[in-house]
Amino acid sequence: MDVPPKLSARARVFATGQGRKTDATDAHSIALVGTRMAGLRPVVNDEQLALLRILVDRRRSLGEDHTRMISQLHQLLLELIPGRAKKSLSAAQAKALLATVRARDAVGKARRRVAAELISDLERVYRRYKEADKELTELVASTGTTLMDLHGIGPSGAARLLVEVGDITRFPNRAHFASWNGTAPIDASSGEQVRHRLSRAGNRQINRVLHIMATVQLRNPTEGRAYFDRKKASGKTSMEAMRALKRRLSDIIYRCMISDAVATAAAPGGHRGTTTDSSVTDSHPPAGSSEKSLPGPAETQDRTLLPAVY
Repeated sequence: MDVPPKLSARARVFATGQGRKTDATDAHSIALVGTRMAGLRPVVNDEQLALLRILVDRRRSLGEDHTRMISQLHQLLLELIPGRAKKSLSAAQAKALLATVRARDAVGKARRRVAAELISDLERVYRRYKEADKELTELVASTGTTLMDLHGIGPSGAARLLVEVGDITRFPNRAHFASWNGTAPIDASSGEQVRHRLSRAGNRQINRVLHIMATVQLRNPTEGRAYFDRKKASGKTSMEAMRALKRRLSDIIYRCMISDAVATAAAPGGHRGTTTDSSVTDSHPPAGSSEKSLPGPAETQDRTLLPAVY
C-alpha cells in the first residue's frame, strides 16, 4: 500500500517512547497506518512512468545547468564589455560579442578564456536538452495523453505531470487536486474583510509547471490572458489575478487528465479508475471555482469506479 509520509508522521507523534525518528519507529508507524486507514491505494510499478521520471529529471538538470552557465557568462561579458551584454543571450550571440574582445592584461585574457569555455559548454548543453526534449515528446505521446495540446504545456511539463500525479483518479475532485498542487488559496479573512492568500504548500514541482503555463498564456492572446485581464478589471492585484489564473489552469489540467483516464478505460485493455460524473468534467467549470479554497476539514469520500469495459 502507498502510505503518505504525512500520515505515518501523525501516527508517530502519538506513539509512546522518546519520539525519535528511527527506522523501527517509521516501520511501526507505516504499519499502523497501512492496517487501520481506509482508502489507501496499492503501489503499482509502472515502468513507463519510471522511465519518464528519469528523463524529466535529467531534462530539468540540463535546464538548471544552462541557466547557471548563462549567469556566469553574462557576468564575465559585463566585465569584458561593460554595458553591452544583455541578460538573455544565446551561445551564438555571446560568441559574437566575445569575438570583439581584445584582452591585453592577464586578468582580461583569463576572463576571455573562461568565457569561451562556458560558450562551448552552453552549446553542448543546448544540444543535449534538445535531444532530451525530442525523446520526452515521443515518450509522452506514447502514453496517449493530451496534456501537450494545452497552451503552455510542453513535453517536460507534461512528463512532470504524469510522473508526479500518477493516477489522477486518486483525487476525488478538482478541489482536492488544487489543494495537492498548492493552487487552492487559503482563507485569510478577518471580520468583514474577505480575502484569500497564496498557499505555499502542495507539490512545488507541479506548482512550477502551472506557473510556467500561466506565464506562457499571459504572453500570448489566449483565454488565460483574457481571464487575467478580467480579474484585474474587477479590482484584483496582479498577484491575486495570477493566483486565480493558476487555480483555473489547475482545473483545466485535472479535467484533461480525467478525460485521458476515461479514454484509456474505454479503449481495449484499459484500466479502471474514477468516473467523470462530477462537475469537473463539464466543458466550463463554475466561474467562482478559482476563488474558493477547500471548505473546512476534508471528509472521507468513496471513489466511484470507471464503468467496466467488456
